[in-house]
Amino acid sequence: MRLAIIAIIVIAIIALLYFVLKRSPDVEDVEIESMGNLVIKSSAFKNNDFIPARHTCDGDNVNPFIEILNAPAGTKSIALIMDDPDATGGVTWDHWILWNMEPKTHYIPEDSIPGNAILGTTSFGKTGYGGPCPPKGSKPHRYMFKVYALDSVLVLDEGASKSELMRAMEGHVLDEGLLTGLYQRK
Repeated sequence: MRLAIIAIIVIAIIALLYFVLKRSPDVEDVEIESMGNLVIKSSAFKNNDFIPARHTCDGDNVNPFIEILNAPAGTKSIALIMDDPDATGGVTWDHWILWNMEPKTHYIPEDSIPGNAILGTTSFGKTGYGGPCPPKGSKPHRYMFKVYALDSVLVLDEGASKSELMRAMEGHVLDEGLLTGLYQRK
């Protein structure tokens, strides 16, 4: 009887260690929005929560850690767009545009992009990540991180605009996911 109890305890400890060690230390479970099975989340902020200043123009202006899960079978590449639909003047402001990430891309590290990704030109007039930077005193803006699983690798030159990327993706989107962050400057 004593041996059986010890065996159960040992098995429970091994199972617990397996789940703790299998999990990435940079990722926490967060509520996400998904338009299908494709999931995008971040350990930096929860869905519909405030983005830390580190990832904005008030901080280091570096992209947050991003996790991408559940790309469907047949995915040939992944694209990501981050934009602000609440920008001044009623025009959506593009903050980050990248495509042709490998289908097995599960993480985008903080202040980095996957080596194979191609960057598009943002509303700042440059390629790369441009963090939230709404006017001081305005209400919180929403920053939409949209990820797309595509059935093809896109033939699109670096520096293309979001509208060019959207046209190139037409008819190739297998699934998409959405993560929304908020930011307000006082």
